[in-house]
Amino acid sequence: MQMTKEEQYKSRKQRRIDVACDGVERVTLSFYKYTTISDPQAMRDTLFEDWYAMGCLGRIYVAHEGINAQMNVPKSKWEQFDQYVQAIPEFTGVPYKIAVEQDNTSFFKLTIKVKNKIVADGLDDAQFDPSNTGDYLTATEMNQYIEDPDAVVIDMRNAYEAEVGHFESAQIMDVDTFRDQLATVEEQFSGQKDKKIALYCTGGIRCEKASAWMKHKGFSDVHHVKGGIIDYAHQVKEQGIENKFKGKNFVFDERMGERVGDEIISTCHLCEKTAADDYYHCKHQACHVLFIGCDPCMNRKKGYCGFKCRAMDKLPKPVIKKLSRRHAESAQAVSFQKNRMKRKSA
Repeated sequence: MQMTKEEQYKSRKQRRIDVACDGVERVTLSFYKYTTISDPQAMRDTLFEDWYAMGCLGRIYVAHEGINAQMNVPKSKWEQFDQYVQAIPEFTGVPYKIAVEQDNTSFFKLTIKVKNKIVADGLDDAQFDPSNTGDYLTATEMNQYIEDPDAVVIDMRNAYEAEVGHFESAQIMDVDTFRDQLATVEEQFSGQKDKKIALYCTGGIRCEKASAWMKHKGFSDVHHVKGGIIDYAHQVKEQGIENKFKGKNFVFDERMGERVGDEIISTCHLCEKTAADDYYHCKHQACHVLFIGCDPCMNRKKGYCGFKCRAMDKLPKPVIKKLSRRHAESAQAVSFQKNRMKRKSA
């Protein structure tokens, strides 16, 4: 089934309305697999046609090194979807990470892109063996690492993800990209190469590559949480073990967070007083800064990061376009970045 031109050019607002009104119950999930795909473009085209016909929505990256998928699937099509994925030789046996919190708002469009890599890591894979990864940890084993004063627990996510939720005693790097993490992890933890190290990330994909890179750089005892925070949360619930993850798990879809721990560990970026852990993008597209907002501030500023953005959004579109580059580097956006570590350490 091909996407019609009308469907292709629907606005974001209309897509939201369509999903909200279609009455379809959906399963939100993610999965990845490092595997050789000889023709990523052909794989992309086949997946798009077949998943579009099933009514799947999501953001999927395909590369020569594998697939990275975050998506939702109509519950009525789940068995068909599973059989389809498992029948593809490159993906046979791939495990799914089912979202901790299920609703229908995770994605509103199906997007599948061919990329150089399924995660932007900035590494030359020819320099080391990406398959030489660290051993997996279960949720119980991860808790043991957290309780062990001689172990080092490293958060392999961006600082803004860790701000709303992280494991107890985790080491958090002041970086905004996975590429930056891999470029600095050796230097930041250079004195701990002989220690027991536990890595974790959202669903496990970043830790696969990071553990192999760290072993290549001389870290002798590297482990990582299988399935990431998502699977950890499921194991905690299913096995009745203690949950040592505090706050929310940031997710890269429309929800921007799943509740794992009951605590709210972050503060509203707008008033810098009220406990909050809901992320928003500023409604002014020329800004679009990511920020944490409490309900009173969001109601007062109508979804904008500040009154300046709210006022600018009322200007004629040609004027907004002209000012967009300048405003993207506004004092408001920069202040959120500069105050990030201050908020984290408070």
